[in-house]
Amino acid sequence: MSEPSSLPVAVSADWLREHRDQVVLVDSRWYLDGRSGRDAYRAGHLPGAVFADVDTDLAAPAGPGVGRHPLPSPEDFAEALGRLGVGDSARVVAYDDAGGSVAARLVWMLRALGTPAAFLDGGMRTWTGGLEEGETVPLPVHRTARPWPSELVVDTDTVLAETGEPGDLLVDARAYARFTGERPAPVDARPGHVPGARSAEWTANLDGDGLLAAPEVLRERFASLGADSARTITAYCGSGVTACHDLLALEHAGYAGARLYPGSWSRWGGDDSLPAETGDPRA
Repeated sequence: MSEPSSLPVAVSADWLREHRDQVVLVDSRWYLDGRSGRDAYRAGHLPGAVFADVDTDLAAPAGPGVGRHPLPSPEDFAEALGRLGVGDSARVVAYDDAGGSVAARLVWMLRALGTPAAFLDGGMRTWTGGLEEGETVPLPVHRTARPWPSELVVDTDTVLAETGEPGDLLVDARAYARFTGERPAPVDARPGHVPGARSAEWTANLDGDGLLAAPEVLRERFASLGADSARTITAYCGSGVTACHDLLALEHAGYAGARLYPGSWSRWGGDDSLPAETGDPRA
């Protein structure tokens, strides 16, 4: 696989203003509560940004055996990118209004395929320029389909086989109360988490200003979870979206090759034959 990117995982609004003509800007807003990201985009988006739909452009159809946001096929993803104007040589900056937790999905997907991509650090609130209404219609381009790297994507059988193994670190990016099962979200089929997983809530990747924390801070955070001695590091969340924020934070901290479990809790928790754990024995 080629180098993941000539871009850092996150760029500032100042950087974006200086390099706007060198990147495809993508609005990837999405809301767990059912609000429409596309409607939010139409109401006001960064100038020239195109809209990527998490549910359709960045995921295959949901299902009990795959979870809510399975990765799209390489062909479908390439078709979506081409429609958005993201060609083979493009560089991409994605943004949201949720601390990068949604934009991280597209950024991780692109970086996994070797495409330079970053999220706008701090999201829309850091943008001081004007906004555009309506939709930006990009000129379609060719995008070559590339397979998902097998070393960066794992399935349920792999996670099950590695559960409890001391060399395999599994981190859960959901809110801590969902991890423990104290306050599961309505979308969770049952409370709790994959046995042996460590809580690594994505919001803890941010500093007090809501920006991505410094590499050394993140290094200390993930080291405390066992990353330094781990043979593999895998991230999951509710449906494989915010887990990507953990993956980018791990990369920012210097941990290469961390993997995504796309099915996440929507796949695991929806299968009663798979074990679940509540609480936090390490608390």
